[in-house]
Amino acid sequence: MRIAMLAPISWRTPPRHYGPWEQVTSLLTEALVARGVDVTLFATLDSRTAGKLDGICPAPYSEDPAIDAKVWEMLHVAHVFEQAGEFDLIHNHADFVPLAFSRLVGTPMVTTIHGFSSERILPAFKEYDDHVHYVAISQADRHPDLRYAATIHHGVPLEDFPFHPHGSEDLLFFGRIHPDKGAAEAITAAHRSGRRLIMAGIVQDQNYHNEQVVPALDGRSVIYLGPVGGATRATTLGSARALLHLINFDEPFGLSVVEALACGTPVIACNRGSMPELIDEGVTGFLVDSLDAAADAIDRIDEIDRAACRAAVSARFTVDLMADRYLRLYRSILG
Repeated sequence: MRIAMLAPISWRTPPRHYGPWEQVTSLLTEALVARGVDVTLFATLDSRTAGKLDGICPAPYSEDPAIDAKVWEMLHVAHVFEQAGEFDLIHNHADFVPLAFSRLVGTPMVTTIHGFSSERILPAFKEYDDHVHYVAISQADRHPDLRYAATIHHGVPLEDFPFHPHGSEDLLFFGRIHPDKGAAEAITAAHRSGRRLIMAGIVQDQNYHNEQVVPALDGRSVIYLGPVGGATRATTLGSARALLHLINFDEPFGLSVVEALACGTPVIACNRGSMPELIDEGVTGFLVDSLDAAADAIDRIDEIDRAACRAAVSARFTVDLMADRYLRLYRSILG
């Protein structure tokens, strides 16, 4: 089986700190290679893989302002499809643009839909609904107007997220500094609880950061670490009392939620999007619908067994489970 794994080029694969689509693409690629699958990863040329690396874009456009996103995305996708005949299957993680190439080649294509940036992109997915095999990353993110081949949750490598049996007294916000991710709500909930809040993540909305986050950064009750990756990511997630994930949108998945649980850190999240699929109410965290409920959940966090958090990830959200499910899908498509 020869697989062309088409990664996005916003960030390196795997990303240095932020880049969830690239992270999942990398995890799946490496797991398939470890299973003996012949995988060529099409990504930025600074990417890393145990498989074969191919590409044309020299660097990620979110890291290098000289890279024009539209130009290089087109060159990147065309580079894959010009070689389509060399592969048994193309697995697309790069959103809707590759769909437009899918009828021009005989190679079947799987597209993992990592989320819909808006309803305006839906016509592209509907146009190729009868030709491309769509995978949803959660039941919550399945669009009623599309047909899906499968729902496959993301998996995380447990060995990269050591279990922290005790955590600390600090609360954690871990994600993009953006209204969607609830940074301001996390600050408010932490203040109400009287606990220190550690914040980590890229600034995606500078005005929001300046207005809602910076005034709270006093070096004592609220501390901002910036984006963190590698071993620091796992340490930050594991050393928290709880992760505050008070989102303001219907999140398709939430890698940081599963990563925190893998470390043993319970999660307090708004009851939206995929959160009920990731969090077992009263077992691995709490699902809330208001800041008052979030503050109550913080007070009750000792009810959660941190070992149960890790056990839930081990049972449902590992890279091995994700890779096995994709392999079954590939084999069913290829007959």
